[in-house]
Amino acid sequence: QVQLVESGGGLVQAGGSLRLSCAASGPIFSINDMGWYRQAPGKQRELVAIIRSTGITNYADSVKGRFTISRDNAKNTVYLQMNSLKPEDTAVYYCNAAIKRLGMGPRLADYWGQGTQVTVSS
Repeated sequence: QVQLVESGGGLVQAGGSLRLSCAASGPIFSINDMGWYRQAPGKQRELVAIIRSTGITNYADSVKGRFTISRDNAKNTVYLQMNSLKPEDTAVYYCNAAIKRLGMGPRLADYWGQGTQVTVSS
């Protein structure tokens, strides 16, 4: 089974930094887009950042200039470096990846991590 496992969440003061990691494992042929989403209490899940297999990135306006997404294709891992954190960044952060599985042809399947809590205190 393909799995995404996140790490790196925690509690940090406003202005601080955290780095999230998400490693994909299992019968993987290739990975297309990888991204980070977040969901705050009482709110819908929203896109934070996405990185294509080409390395092209896109960010939510609320995190531009503060967050950086990157990936290590050899490790099937995506990272989210979060700087200048604000209390409004508090949420559960989820990793997402579009994956072609070994032996399953060209079909992409969508996978999600279990989520990691990020709490920013004021």
